[in-house]
Amino acid sequence: MGIGDPYVTLPAFKEYINVKPGTISLDQTAQMAIEAASQEVEKITNRQFNKAEVATARLYRPERCGEAVLVDDFYTTTGLLVEINTSGTTWVTVPPSDYELEPENGIVDGQPGWPFWGIRRISGLRYPVHHWDGRKSTVRVTAKWGWESIPGPVRQACLIMASEAFNMKDAPFGVAGMDMWGPVRVRDNRVALSKLARYTRDKLLVG
Repeated sequence: MGIGDPYVTLPAFKEYINVKPGTISLDQTAQMAIEAASQEVEKITNRQFNKAEVATARLYRPERCGEAVLVDDFYTTTGLLVEINTSGTTWVTVPPSDYELEPENGIVDGQPGWPFWGIRRISGLRYPVHHWDGRKSTVRVTAKWGWESIPGPVRQACLIMASEAFNMKDAPFGVAGMDMWGPVRVRDNRVALSKLARYTRDKLLVG
């Protein structure tokens, strides 16, 4: 799936909510629920879990110390290009020998398959930091953005949230029932949020 595509397909969602094969009367409503849930996943996690097939450039602001820059997720080093701007007009390529990617080997808590999101300078080198004169975006990264594959828990969370969004037509005032904590609102599913918790990151400083 490309950047911006939903995280689950319509057939998979219909199977999840036990819609009989061949039933199409609610397809438009179901598709809208899938798209809304996918956007909500991205809003909660501050991540895009699909992948771009072509490398494109994005601008970033390094940490104040200049040791590293946090970027959007990218899933491969193929096509990766890191550049810095020290003058405000000229971009200079940073050789791969001058930085390391994080997380190392794409492994988090022993689990492989994670994308890279940090580019740290090594050997005492620093990124230029020009917050004081308004030139904030001193790092330009060209990469294939996103994840190699969508994590299973993210797909599951999307299915749960899409199911609840789909059922909102039958939920007065957005309330789907009661539990031990009181009214259950369809946008506050604790199971879905718990599945997304480990994939949530802070918003980036860009621009």
